[in-house]
Order: sequence, then structure tokens, then C-alpha cells
Amino acid sequence: MERPENYRFHNGAKAALPFAPEEYQARLEGLRDLMEMHSLDAVVLTSMHNVAYYSGFLYCSFGRPYACVVTPTDCVTVSAGIDAGQPWRRSVADNITYTDWQRDNFWRTVAQVTGTGRAIGCEADHLTMVQAEKLNAFLKPVRGMDIAPGTMAQRMVKSPAEIALIRHGAQVADVGGHAIRDAVKVGATELEIAMAGRDAMESEIARRFPDAEYRDTWVWFQSGLNTDGAHNPVTNRALQRGDILSLNCFPMISGYYTALERTMFVADCDPASLKIWQANVAAHEYGMSLLKPGANCAGITAQINAFLAERDLLRYRTFGYGHSFGVLSHYYGREAGLELREDIDTVLEPGMVISMEPMLTIADGQPGAGGYREHDILVITEDGAENITGYPYGPDFNIVG
Repeated sequence: MERPENYRFHNGAKAALPFAPEEYQARLEGLRDLMEMHSLDAVVLTSMHNVAYYSGFLYCSFGRPYACVVTPTDCVTVSAGIDAGQPWRRSVADNITYTDWQRDNFWRTVAQVTGTGRAIGCEADHLTMVQAEKLNAFLKPVRGMDIAPGTMAQRMVKSPAEIALIRHGAQVADVGGHAIRDAVKVGATELEIAMAGRDAMESEIARRFPDAEYRDTWVWFQSGLNTDGAHNPVTNRALQRGDILSLNCFPMISGYYTALERTMFVADCDPASLKIWQANVAAHEYGMSLLKPGANCAGITAQINAFLAERDLLRYRTFGYGHSFGVLSHYYGREAGLELREDIDTVLEPGMVISMEPMLTIADGQPGAGGYREHDILVITEDGAENITGYPYGPDFNIVG
């Protein structure tokens, strides 16, 4: 039996993608403008976020390489045989399946699309040293360029269709937040409460998007000492009266991440904790007031730093004050050029979507110990910002159980 390096398995009809074909065409036109600007013959995208952004296909690597190869005329996803026809159905254009009969058929297939001896753009922040060497060995580029910064800049400004999807995501997160609030009580475990929020969000996503794929929606619900970090996993700890809680809902809709994060307390909040909580809420509200077109990320950060320093709380800040949204999750994607940190000089402009999420962490054993964090999502408009998060923050609503 002859075993080919690749084949096309266009099984079934194209599925409904997260966006209309015209949306993907506009994205590809933007990428091709970058290619023309830098005299590139082809771009080989290998990250989950860029493959999904330009083709609609969100892959599951499981140790296998994937790509979206874009030329002046073609857009081709390259996928593994284990996925059968799903990459074809869930991508906007062509798809080629590579076989694993011999090692590196992935790169032979990519080279079949790009040709050899060409000027190639790639994502330097995603390729490992091994895969970068294979790109050079199989494609033999006459010139290479890191296209990742350019694609990130394109992704940072959202289209109306993207903003509409993100708005749905924020509303789904609110649904999860209310389900979690209803589940909070003394004796309930972090895991039980997290499951209630996740189940509510997945059901709501299915109701709003009946033709979508469903995966990766999650909740980090933390209590007590486990609130000290924003990304601490869920445990089986049972809630106690007076516990500080951190509600974190993350609905995933076709690769698009949104978030709701709130400080909560079980039944009672002591005076020392209440003082820290109220101060962080004030920083949150002040920070949201600074989000407007023309504002600089580093400048916003400096202003919030000064706000907290005046209250002798800056030493408890643990990370930046907000970040961009779009095709990302906790294991892929990141638009690092749009983060509220001291080292980011990006100027906000209409169409950007950014969070405000100050966090203060007080060490265990000190008065008010725990992690305090509020998180809202805002869309930058022509003259300000629209807050698309609806779930209330602060003590009036979030001392529960």
C-alpha cells in the first residue's frame, strides 16, 4: 500500500463558523497587507490563537503540530489525521491532512503550500527551537520574519462582530456569577460551587450559540488562603463563615475568552477585610474612569499606582491592572501589547477591549488576609468606554451565604 505524505479529507459540508466568511476575508486581507509591506511570499501561523483567528479552526494539538498557511492567494489549514474532516468543516478555506507514516510530514505539507526558497513569516514566540530548525530545513527560506507582533496588533482592535461575541461572553459570565452566588453557603466546597458556575455557563452558551463547538469553559472559585493568587486552581476545601472568596468565571465561546472576577465573603466580613475590600473597589472604579481613547497603558498604570500609594496599599499589588480580550484562554493566546503595566506604551483606541482588574493580596496571618480582586470588561468607544460586565461588585451584593 502506498502511504502518502498528505491528502485532502473534505468530509461533509462546511459547518457554521463563529463569524461570517466576510469577517475572515477582512482578517486575511489585513494579514496580506502585512505580507506585502514586508515582501513576504507566505506566512506560516502555528499558534492556536492565530490559526483560529484567520481560519476559524481551533485545533487541539495533543503533541502534534498544526498550521494555517497564508499566501497572496490561498489560506490552507494543515492538520493531523486524527482529526479527520473536522478541520475542513471548521475552517473558512482549504485544509490538508498530513499523515504520520513518516516523521515530519507536517513540514513537507507546509512546504508544499509555501514552496521553498521563499520569504516566510512565522510566529517566533510560538515556534520551539526544534520546530524553527525544521522550518528552515524543509522550507529553506531566503529570508524569515517574525510576524507575531504584526498579527497581535491586528487582533488588538476588534471588529463589530468580535465585540458582539465578546459582549455575549460577558453576559454568559454574569450568568455563571449568579449561579455561583446562589451556591455559596457554609460547608459547600470550592469544587461544588465551581461546578455550578461552569454548568450554568455552558448551558447558556449552548442556548445562545446552538451551532458552536463547546469546550474549555471553566471556573476558578477560591476561598481563604487559596484566594492569594489570581490563577490558583480549585480545591475541595469546605467554606467557613467569614471566609474571603474569589469568584472567577471564564466562559469560552469559539476560542474567545471573557471573564468575571469578584471578591466575596461568606456570611460576614470583618472590619479589617472590609477596609481593604472597599479600597480595592475604589481603585477599580478609579481605574475604569481612566479607560478612554488616547490614554496610554503605562500612564493609566502610573495613575492607579499613585492612587494606591496614597493609601499605603501599593505594596500589596501583585500584577498589572488589566489586559486585552479576544482569541485567548489560560493556555493559548495573549495580546501582550495591550496590558495595563508600567512597560506597555500602547495608546487606547476605539475597538479595543480591555479589563480593569486591580488586585491586592494581604499575607496570611495579617489583618484582612486574602486576595481582593474586581474585574470588569470595557469596550473602548469614540469618546470613552462601555462597561459590558453586569454582575455587581462590592460588599452590598457579595457578602452571601
